[in-house]
Amino acid sequence: STQSTWGHLLSVYFFSTCHPKIPKPRILRQKMPPKKVSRRKGKAGLARTRRSSGNVVRAKPKTEKPTKASLPAKVPPPERKKKILAQRQLAVRVKAKIANLKKRASLELEQEAVRRFYKYRKARRSQERNIRNKKLSARLNKKYYVEPEPKVAIVVRIRGICDMPPVPKKILQLLRLRQIFSASFIRINKATLNMLKKVTAYVAWGYPSNSTIRKLLVKRGYAKVDGKRVRLSNELIKKKLGKYNIVCAEDIVNEIHTVGSKFKEVNKFLWPFKLSSPKGGLKAKRNHFVEGGDAGNREKLISKFIQKLL
Repeated sequence: STQSTWGHLLSVYFFSTCHPKIPKPRILRQKMPPKKVSRRKGKAGLARTRRSSGNVVRAKPKTEKPTKASLPAKVPPPERKKKILAQRQLAVRVKAKIANLKKRASLELEQEAVRRFYKYRKARRSQERNIRNKKLSARLNKKYYVEPEPKVAIVVRIRGICDMPPVPKKILQLLRLRQIFSASFIRINKATLNMLKKVTAYVAWGYPSNSTIRKLLVKRGYAKVDGKRVRLSNELIKKKLGKYNIVCAEDIVNEIHTVGSKFKEVNKFLWPFKLSSPKGGLKAKRNHFVEGGDAGNREKLISKFIQKLL
């Protein structure tokens, strides 16, 4: 019977557990079917689970990225977009062409400036050679040769506005010297000499050399364009003074040094030079230069004074 059979089995199991020599009966367990693994690389096909705060969260299976072969073909852009792209490409080409033309024009302008520099230097040296020859011939003939008087002067303001009478103040405004250590070029004639006599105590002036004029333009040169102070450049000179055949800085230097026919236009185009205080300071600005001071006419020695202000 079933009861006797179960009783026999329990007695045998109890006896085997108590007696060490009798082996324990094996309890057969039902084999579980093997888990199906996806053929994809790794275990991407299996649903991975993790436990967090008592809830089971199932991770989404990873999907493979589509390859280039599986991507759909590009849709052609509409007509309006084609027009916009064509306009942008045309604008880029035009901009590059304009930049190339500007670069070529700038290079040609630099070459023209170099040619004019050698041209003016040759004329200046020829003039100096003629003066030396005339001096030599006059000395051989026991005569005197008087050099031509300078035609241009540079005026530098060395005093402020304190205790200044109205007449010198107005003359300094006419000379465009509204700030201390500002400088400007003037043409030498009877009217300007009389003006300089009345403001001798407030300015230092003299006859600049060609190299001094060039240094002033290179280091402190600014132009007056529509009432604004703009840095001087060959392109700006050609744009504003090209109608007078003045296209570069060398033309301005020559026009000022020789006081050409367009001196007035060139001087009006230049902004008054703003110079620094002199290195080492001034000696005595209330005294005349011939008395050991700084005011008054320095003639050709003005170049050394300008060099201290640059």
